[in-house]
Amino acid sequence: MGDSLQWAYLEDLPAGTRLTPDDGPWPRAYYLLEDEEIWEEFERVADPSTVLFSRDKGWRADGVNFQPAPTTNTQDRYVLKQLNIHGRRWTLTGVFDGHLGDETVEHVAHHLPIIVEEFLSEHLKQPQISPAFISNLFSRSIVAFDDAIAGDILDLFGGSDRLDEYSDHEISEIINDQHKGGDNYRKARLCMYGTTALVALTDPDHENLWVANLGDCQAVLVSPKATEGWDVEFITAEHNGANDAEIARVHREHPGEPECVVDRRVLGALAPTRGLGDVPFKQPPAFTRRILYNLAPGFSDTAAWERCLERNITPPYISAAPEVTHRRLPRRNSRSSPRPRYLILATDGFAELCRGHDAGEESVLVEWAMREDKDQIKSLPDLETQDNLACRLLRQALGGEDRAAVSAMLTLDVEDSAWVDDTAVVVQTL
Repeated sequence: MGDSLQWAYLEDLPAGTRLTPDDGPWPRAYYLLEDEEIWEEFERVADPSTVLFSRDKGWRADGVNFQPAPTTNTQDRYVLKQLNIHGRRWTLTGVFDGHLGDETVEHVAHHLPIIVEEFLSEHLKQPQISPAFISNLFSRSIVAFDDAIAGDILDLFGGSDRLDEYSDHEISEIINDQHKGGDNYRKARLCMYGTTALVALTDPDHENLWVANLGDCQAVLVSPKATEGWDVEFITAEHNGANDAEIARVHREHPGEPECVVDRRVLGALAPTRGLGDVPFKQPPAFTRRILYNLAPGFSDTAAWERCLERNITPPYISAAPEVTHRRLPRRNSRSSPRPRYLILATDGFAELCRGHDAGEESVLVEWAMREDKDQIKSLPDLETQDNLACRLLRQALGGEDRAAVSAMLTLDVEDSAWVDDTAVVVQTL
């Protein structure tokens, strides 16, 4: 990067950082990157990848997982998959925002597509299946997957009602089996953490789209207008304490429990109201106290958990039932309508990065789509980082063609913390 060292004050930085005036000393150094160096830096800090679903029809999905802090591991994940359902190819894409730790989000990103594929393969043996049937099946597969996270551990003891038959020492011997390979230990660790999930399913002919949402990620359809311009449709609602309907739902499901939500957090602890994992919010307190407290190593501070468990009276408090949205997709004639429709899946870090733009995310998405109209993207296998649609959208959110803004967000000298929220983005053409 040569002699391109620059200095930035807090007010010089684009929106989307977690830095405050107290996070000095200011100014902080960053490197002003040349355009080629910007894409090289994205390759290093954003894990870009592309999957081509159909070369003839131009169906593809691109993903990034962005965290510029060099000492911080991202707890976000994304997936770009094709599912083989009786010889036909469905597509599954998704983003996941882990919390408390990364074991559960890693498990979900790897195994959830497998479970969805198994459910579809088992139940889609008829040639004609309604979209409503797929919506229900999609939801059931996700709930069954989540049930198995705690179920795999409870099966070791014959179920939750058998825990009283075991001493703490006996439980500890069963779950702390690292000396035998650690299968039980790894299963128990999955129960300690959680993740949001936003998963999209597309049928082989791209006639139907289903989006299953748990948590506060966001799905957006960006579609070309008949003449010029782009329509932006946000098709999911956030499942967190900022959503009054979700807060009301939790209270409705737990009548007479005023502390089921405290300060807009479930049991006073967790912001998302739906998600995968988060077993202490879904099982009776005995599960956490008898099993998770006996993990070694496990929770470092049980006092914080006790304040939460004292409010745990009628679990579950976090729901694993997703909201499933279905959209019929119009056929696209590549000659008469060369502009594709885009599905954007993003964790909440993307919304943070868009805060400083006029009209927020919508303006970023429209500006990005307009740029994609003008630029010619190479096709596989010749793709480079600068051809990744999700990476190009991420750059638009960070500052677009403003090299100083983008460079500062990529290289600012902040080594002791994650000063930008983890951000996973998937762009899928429909």
